[in-house]
Amino acid sequence: YVAPQSELEQQIAAIWADVLKLERVGLGDNFFELGGHSLLAVQVISRVRQSLGVELQLRALFETSSLADFARLAAQGEQACSSVIGRVSREQPLALSYAQQRQWFLWQWAPHSATYNIPAALKLAGALDIAALQQAFGALIERHETLRTTFRLDDEQAVQVIHGPMPFELVVEEQAYADEAAVRAWVETEAGKPFDLEQGPLLRAGLLRLAADQHVLVLTLHHIVADGWSMPLLVDELVQLYAGYSQGQVPQLPALPIQYADFAVWQRNWMEAGEQARQLAYWTGHLGDEQTVLELPLDHP
Repeated sequence: YVAPQSELEQQIAAIWADVLKLERVGLGDNFFELGGHSLLAVQVISRVRQSLGVELQLRALFETSSLADFARLAAQGEQACSSVIGRVSREQPLALSYAQQRQWFLWQWAPHSATYNIPAALKLAGALDIAALQQAFGALIERHETLRTTFRLDDEQAVQVIHGPMPFELVVEEQAYADEAAVRAWVETEAGKPFDLEQGPLLRAGLLRLAADQHVLVLTLHHIVADGWSMPLLVDELVQLYAGYSQGQVPQLPALPIQYADFAVWQRNWMEAGEQARQLAYWTGHLGDEQTVLELPLDHP
């Protein structure tokens, strides 16, 4: 172990350690050998941008072999845009982020597809307070606007509509002492139900009761409101909320200064202020104006 020396090295080591859930990170450590992966790499780049004001490409983590090398790249990096994401009025049509726009486009082509469902199945052992679990879901939905958002066209532009707190139905089924194959089939059925992005809700939860002290909980969200990064965070908050309500307490989670809709508006403004032109010029110069058309076989001709 070689301890970070400079202030920049120490700041980056702290970011790595926090993202990777480690006590310390040394100068010679490799991000991916410590357990890092692409989603965590995105977190690191975002944290470096927010905390240090340095703009780095995601490939910087993949192309460096150690924290020391990454810190040297950061020292040479461009200063990031200092624009702060602020809260926007909900009394106006709210734009979609570019990621949401892609999902909206794909859903219109295949509205009955479950390809972009994001499921999570949890085995619950011990006594379960279903009323407290229902209450926890309600609090989670009230806390996160994306969980009560639907999408529609407004003058041929896709917009997101944030609804007020709404009742949530936790579907409970009984399959006493079902075998593993039956449980797996039930999970796949729950996870495979399509969503209606215009009607919502875009969060579902099903609870399978196997015995008084054995349950399986399946959460399914559409990718337009969640991803592989946010799903574990939502599950963690659900656990915290349930722990509080099941003990007769009111859980206290940190306030959220902004929501995803605020980011979507900020992203649009940022790109339209010059970043889109900069990126387009870069990729046009890197790839050229014309590309070879690939004659690839079609899965659905």
